[in-house]
Amino acid sequence: MKLFDVFPLFDINIVEGKGCYVYDDKGNEYLDLYGGHAVISVGHTHPYYVEKLTGQLNKLGFYSNSVINKLQQEVAQKLGEQCGYPDYFLFLINSGAEANENAIKLASFHNGRKKVMAFRKAFHGRTSATVAATDTPAYLAPVNINPNYVFAPFNDIEFVKKELATKEYSSVLIEGIQGVAGIQIPDDSFMKQLREVCTQTGTILILDEIQSGYGRSGKFFAHQYAGIEADIITVAKGIGNGFPMAGVLINPMFKAVYGQLGTTFGGNHLACAAAIAVLDIMKDEKLIDNAYNVGEYLMQELRKFPQIKDVRGRGLMIGMEFDEPVKEKRSRLLFEEKVFTGATGTHVFRLLPPLCLTIAQADVFLERFKKIL
Repeated sequence: MKLFDVFPLFDINIVEGKGCYVYDDKGNEYLDLYGGHAVISVGHTHPYYVEKLTGQLNKLGFYSNSVINKLQQEVAQKLGEQCGYPDYFLFLINSGAEANENAIKLASFHNGRKKVMAFRKAFHGRTSATVAATDTPAYLAPVNINPNYVFAPFNDIEFVKKELATKEYSSVLIEGIQGVAGIQIPDDSFMKQLREVCTQTGTILILDEIQSGYGRSGKFFAHQYAGIEADIITVAKGIGNGFPMAGVLINPMFKAVYGQLGTTFGGNHLACAAAIAVLDIMKDEKLIDNAYNVGEYLMQELRKFPQIKDVRGRGLMIGMEFDEPVKEKRSRLLFEEKVFTGATGTHVFRLLPPLCLTIAQADVFLERFKKIL
């Protein structure tokens, strides 16, 4: 049997990682400024993280959600304290798409409405409900085309107000920062007005913080820059530092009903050990502050490069837009200068490094980046 060919691959076999570096099977060292799609939050093979997972695996890796799991309770308690939503409920699942799928469903259960508003160029996942909310027609199979989904222009509050006034919308789904769209940041004033109109119309505000959350933006959640609270927040990626895990943070106004939500693998013992380790490390090493400070430094320095058309981002979620396609530059940076970065669209580099990136490592990147411009 061969693997199904779903994505073009770099001819590199990564076999080891440490902190902000990864190593291939030929012994080459790469500076990792992509973190495997924003997944590596506390660094590769952090000793405490490895210790927590190893210790848990030696006791119990998995048992079903039909019994009490005190580790889930510990994740909820620590996450609530650190993220600023201590009174919310937590539902644990396995992936970002699954988190958004459950959020959309929970909102519709709550108010009985069918329509969902997302935003142009949004990416929310590839499962049935989430791909319908993803503004990439190529990802939609005929079975996924859903007339209940409407895409609003980004940052256009008048369009939103007009649509939500119909009171037909169950929820509005928006990313804290649009990642796949090229690091597009919603205006703080737009977010405040969006919160107000959702409240006025009984529409559930869902914040997709799968890429922009967990400290990446320099706050725990990117929407906290606008000083608002969401009704539902979805998290994944950085929550487990590479262990598959996701969560839905749920306002206390929602009442749990047996049978509406469920999961086989979500919140398993090993996943919870990973999530607890991540939260402990983030707190002890002040990684959110570090993400803010190093991110500000990086963006300040990158804006000095005349070749870059625009630098935008918050914390360690940074986009660098060029007038020309960046494919060749990204390839040279990887193969000649040994730096992993991301790209989105044709003209934008995307930086999503581990939150432990240092100023010194940022300087290494800047020197190597200069060489390929």
